[in-house]
Amino acid sequence: MKKIVLLVLLMGIGLSSCKSKKRYSDQLRTKNVLNERRKPTTDIPIKEGNASLPAEPTKFVRFSIDSPSEYISTFAETAQLEMMGYGIPASITLAQGLLESGNGKGELAMKTNNHFGIKCHKGWEGDYDFHDDDEKGECFRKYNHPMYSFRDHSIFLTTRSRYAFLFNLRHTDYKGWARGLRKAGYATDPKYPQKLIYLIEKYDLHKYDKQSIKDNYKSTTVVTNDASNIHTVQKGDTLYSLSRKYYMSVDELMKLNNLRSSDLSIGQPIKVK
Repeated sequence: MKKIVLLVLLMGIGLSSCKSKKRYSDQLRTKNVLNERRKPTTDIPIKEGNASLPAEPTKFVRFSIDSPSEYISTFAETAQLEMMGYGIPASITLAQGLLESGNGKGELAMKTNNHFGIKCHKGWEGDYDFHDDDEKGECFRKYNHPMYSFRDHSIFLTTRSRYAFLFNLRHTDYKGWARGLRKAGYATDPKYPQKLIYLIEKYDLHKYDKQSIKDNYKSTTVVTNDASNIHTVQKGDTLYSLSRKYYMSVDELMKLNNLRSSDLSIGQPIKVK
C-alpha cells in the first residue's frame, strides 16, 4: 500500500515538473517574441536633414477625401518635404499613396490612416489594426494622422537594405523607382510598376519632383492677424495644410477652435496660436 502511495506521489511530482517546464518554456518563447519585435530594423542610416513633424495628435483624425485631385492637393506638399528629407521622389510617394489607399478612401486608410499598406513587421511598437489582405486578418500599422504614415513610408524605405539601390537613381527617374520597388519586393502585384507610372503620368505627378517646395509657399497666400493670431481661411486651405504652416497638430487646431469636423469655409477665422 505504501509503495502505491509513494508511486502516485512521484507521478504527481513528475507531472507538476513537466507542466512547470512547459509553462516556463511558453513564457520564454513569448519573451523572445516580444524582444524580437523590439529589435530595431535599421539596416542603413537615415539621411541627414530630415524635416521634423509636429507632435502626433492624441486622437485619431479621420480625413475625408473626395477625389484623386483632392488627395494630391492635400498631400503634395508632404510628399515634397519627404523628398527633401529622404530622397524619395514626391511623384512615387503620391502615386503609392493614391494606389495603396484607394485615393484615401480605402477601408484600410479610413480606419488606420495607413496610406501605404505597410504591415506591422518585426520591431513595430506603435498602434495597429487588422485587415484582410494577402491573408485574412493581417496586422497593419495605424497612425492618428496621415502625415505620420508618409513619414513612416520614408523611414521604411530608407532603413531596409533591399531598397538601398533605389537611392542611386535620379530622383526624377520615376520609372526606375517604380520598377525598382517591385523588384525589391514592396508589392507582389506584377503590374505594380505600370500602375504607379500610369498614375504619375495621368496626374502629372512628376512635376512635384522638380518643383521647389518654396514655389508652393509663394503661390499660397497666408492671411493672419498678428494681434490676435488669427488665420483667415483661403481657397485651398485645409486643417492639414494649416498644421504644417503653423507647426501645430490638426488635433490642436480643432481643440483651439472648438471644431467638430475638418471642414473649413473661405473667410473663416482660425486661431493658430
